[in-house]
Amino acid sequence: MPRKKERRNVLTTCAKRKKRMLPTVLLIRPELADELYDKILNIVVVQKKYRDADYSAKDLAKELQTNTRYLSAVVNSRFGMNYSCLLNEYRVKEAQHLLTDKRYADKNVEEISTMVGFANRQSFLCCFL
Repeated sequence: MPRKKERRNVLTTCAKRKKRMLPTVLLIRPELADELYDKILNIVVVQKKYRDADYSAKDLAKELQTNTRYLSAVVNSRFGMNYSCLLNEYRVKEAQHLLTDKRYADKNVEEISTMVGFANRQSFLCCFL
């Protein structure tokens, strides 16, 4: 287990990135960026692709019929974070919901972390705490 200082640094990685994220100069037309943004929301949030621990930026770019560079530019500029942080944000929100839902009271933390798309318990704990 990491020492307390190291652990604190790991736990706040996405939060720090979000705060220091510089405005991204989009390499694509604003209309296309808007279209990709809407499609990203649909795929990641509505279809809940964040639940798939193996769903990569490359997979999403392929589904959007674009490249990872454009995808990254849209995610960084429109969501204010990188792709991993975006997925983890939705995973944590769903985990919080499931952990307080009485219908899932029989599930342990590891089972819930797997249900929401974390590859392992450590990743979940790092993002959740």
